[in-house]
Amino acid sequence: MPSDDRKKSRVTLLDVARHANVSRATASLVIRKSPLVGAETRARVEATMRELGYVYNMGAARLRAERSHTVGVIVPNLTNPFFAELLSGIEAVIDAAGMVVILANSGDLVERQDMVMRRMREHGVDGVILCPAAGTEPEFLDHVDEWKLPLVQVLRHISDTADYAGVDYAAGMHQAVDYLASLGHRKIVFAVHGPIHSAYLERIEGFREAMVSRGFDPDRIIRVPYQTAQIPASAQLLFDSPEKPTAVICFNDVIALGLSAGLHDLGLKVGENFSLVGFDDVAEADVIRPRLTSVSTAPVAIGENAARLLLDRLADPLCPPRRVVKETQLHIRQSCAKITISAL
Repeated sequence: MPSDDRKKSRVTLLDVARHANVSRATASLVIRKSPLVGAETRARVEATMRELGYVYNMGAARLRAERSHTVGVIVPNLTNPFFAELLSGIEAVIDAAGMVVILANSGDLVERQDMVMRRMREHGVDGVILCPAAGTEPEFLDHVDEWKLPLVQVLRHISDTADYAGVDYAAGMHQAVDYLASLGHRKIVFAVHGPIHSAYLERIEGFREAMVSRGFDPDRIIRVPYQTAQIPASAQLLFDSPEKPTAVICFNDVIALGLSAGLHDLGLKVGENFSLVGFDDVAEADVIRPRLTSVSTAPVAIGENAARLLLDRLADPLCPPRRVVKETQLHIRQSCAKITISAL
């Protein structure tokens, strides 16, 4: 076979997508003559296929055609507004591809997650976007692979053998610590709750690294109740140590909103004589008063990334696993203030 023919035979849909500056999912929609693709984009992709000599694999296409056009999404907690924003990003991309989302809640329990996954498989979903329950073992993905069920990990990861869409949690913790340090804070506490998983560990590690880099105590970590209604009363935990803190960074905005109420009950004024930083930057962060300074993880964008990874996996099942990790951004509002001399 001539070398040119060999080169053409190796051209994949991903090559076409990259040369045409579109996603693999969009290139796949062009091949399937989907009306969801605009005329200009369709012309560009088709021109790229001709230029590269892309050959459509009809056999693989027939296998891919046997689909339900449904995608399973499994999250550990439906009460956290973060997951609502994540889901909106997933649905936007999945809807545009002419598919439907089936949502399920694992309750962050491995046993329930296993049951939900079986149900998803029984309903014939084309793939699953999963935020793994705490305690999920890497072998879980081996079973999913045996089922030939495409899966994307989102927010948390248990293995590098499957696609992952997430965020740089450690960098976000550095941004929070550095900002408070710039305001003169040295006695900073990290408030956490919930089960331990990859995102939990990455935030803890990021906090400790950032504190050590500043010469601050990296072990000022407290655990507050997982139940939202009990968080305000736990604000007193911040002041149980001899060295009273002047600021707290929260594992997520749920904790931040709860502690904001608790600090008010203790007679402190957030944004004046005590500083508070959230994490995730959900919509409520801009609604409470004072407005919450929070590290944005852009959950809508993470959801979009996870959905695109899954669509790409459906279009090209044999492509290597990919990781899409978003950068964080600190959104400064009103809940932090410069440290006063009397608090030093």
